[in-house]
Amino acid sequence: MPRPLSPADGAPARPAPLGYAPAPESRASVRLRPAYGLFVDGSFTEPGDATFTSVNPADEQPLAEVTTATEADLDRAVAAARRAFDGVWSRTSPAERGKYLYRISRIIQDRARELAVLESLDNGKPIRESRDVDIPLAAAHFFYYAGWADKLPFAVPGVPAPRPVGVAAQVIPWNFPLLMLAWKIAPALAAGNTVVLKPAETTPLTALAFAEICQEAQLPPGVVNIVTGAGGTGRALVSHPGVDKVAFTGSTDVGREIARAVAGTGTRLTLELGGKGANIVYADAALDQAVEGIVTGIFFNQGHVCCAGSRLLVQESVAEEVVGRLKERVTRLRLGDPLDKNTDIGAINSAAQLARIQDLARAGREEGGEQWSPDCPLPGSGYWFAPTVFTGVTQAHRVAREEIFGPVLSVLTFRTPEEAVAKANNTPYGLSAGIWTQKGSRSLWTARRLRAGVIWSNTFNTFDPASPFGGYRESGYGREGGRHGLEAYLDV
Repeated sequence: MPRPLSPADGAPARPAPLGYAPAPESRASVRLRPAYGLFVDGSFTEPGDATFTSVNPADEQPLAEVTTATEADLDRAVAAARRAFDGVWSRTSPAERGKYLYRISRIIQDRARELAVLESLDNGKPIRESRDVDIPLAAAHFFYYAGWADKLPFAVPGVPAPRPVGVAAQVIPWNFPLLMLAWKIAPALAAGNTVVLKPAETTPLTALAFAEICQEAQLPPGVVNIVTGAGGTGRALVSHPGVDKVAFTGSTDVGREIARAVAGTGTRLTLELGGKGANIVYADAALDQAVEGIVTGIFFNQGHVCCAGSRLLVQESVAEEVVGRLKERVTRLRLGDPLDKNTDIGAINSAAQLARIQDLARAGREEGGEQWSPDCPLPGSGYWFAPTVFTGVTQAHRVAREEIFGPVLSVLTFRTPEEAVAKANNTPYGLSAGIWTQKGSRSLWTARRLRAGVIWSNTFNTFDPASPFGGYRESGYGREGGRHGLEAYLDV
């Protein structure tokens, strides 16, 4: 066999590897107002006297001034929702309600680029995730529940004529602002309820853009109301005597406060709270596939995911190999500008969240864990934390017990399936888990014994509007998504 030609023989030299070329998405598609009022009874109010600034976490630059709702504002919003529920919305046929939801879904699709850029600006997540996950799934939820609007007699087994509950107060978090809005509003409207929603104070802008979408869809006034503010606004809303249903997604501590506030009032409540998901890798798993699932499980959305696979449980015989492959894969992740289409890890949402992540990482080191991060220069402004892996961790470490809500993975090992299940269940949470094995019988055996609301097999962080989502124990109660997501908004 002849030897290959070399440059000395006159063959062309191999080109040097191409350098990284940024591919930023344009901000030109976003139409921001300098200041926002509240969205009540179908129209925006004038910006109030008390405001707060929505900040881009990637560079700490202000985006817009947003009004803090007063108690009088909440009274007006709840009254508008009640009038709409008792009046026009109760007289709107189920098929007609479905048409409004279809219309909202199509407008979200039409404005997808604008909404994706706005979400990344306000939240800090990579544009690829906003563009390819958040916005399409938000549209899909409205599309899915539009189909349920005229099929409610089949929604709850054994209840042929369920009725809407009334006025729903909904409070959503900052990690998936528009998607969480869709999870809450779409089933509520399909079931015939009206809504007063409060977005997180650090990410209100896509909710306010959604208010414009409601106007564009010609949704009757008062059916959807958006009020903005911080924690005090949320507490006042969920405690308001005029609401019939409360839905909250957020931290476990706040969920406990809400449960105490509505206890004994007759107000219905669903809670989707924190998690400390276990990602279990058996020795027979397809390891390259498992490593991709581990990366998706913890570094997707900077780890700002309540169902993140933040505890990696690896069978001892392959632990060293899995960790080695994982570290090699993490070195290839790109951290930086959220609007760059090549970015894998964006900015931490706020200074307060960054401080919490740093505190728990410091505790992990002090307790004897081995912290590893790739060589990862951080931008000079904004809130940033490099992807991090802790090894040498036991179940007593805080990084293995507490929800970090950031790009930090704790690695533990196990020898037998029974030990894997025991370690996975050794947590007060019960939201999610992942199982990696090529044996279907082992996956089913493990899944039946895990105390978690959502269990993935050979994948992680895969969502569909038709699939219910929710947790057990300190991860909350009730389900969102699928037929089950309607039950919380129906009087059965």
